[in-house]
Amino acid sequence: MKIAIVTACSVGIAHTYMAAEALEKACKKMGIETWIETQGCVGIEDKVPEDFIQEADFVLVAADMGIEKSERFQGKIIYKTIPSEVLKHPREVVQKALDYFKEHKDK
Repeated sequence: MKIAIVTACSVGIAHTYMAAEALEKACKKMGIETWIETQGCVGIEDKVPEDFIQEADFVLVAADMGIEKSERFQGKIIYKTIPSEVLKHPREVVQKALDYFKEHKDK
């Protein structure tokens, strides 16, 4: 399983990076390969490469706002949540995203 992840918050400082770290830890414990892109106050960091996007099973977006260059993910299943939910329940958010993917992958 591969998930492309994008985190962003309206201020672009703490929650962006805290959510990224929480998702990274949860996914690692669950044996899921990830690429995590942050869209903070300095713009896009660790941009998800095109080849990873193509290989990813789906995209998890944890953002309080629209993300930059979202068109890169066109055609992929996208699960959306907010950073504060990730910070409270990272493993549960990942599980909900996996369930969402399983529900939508054959549609």
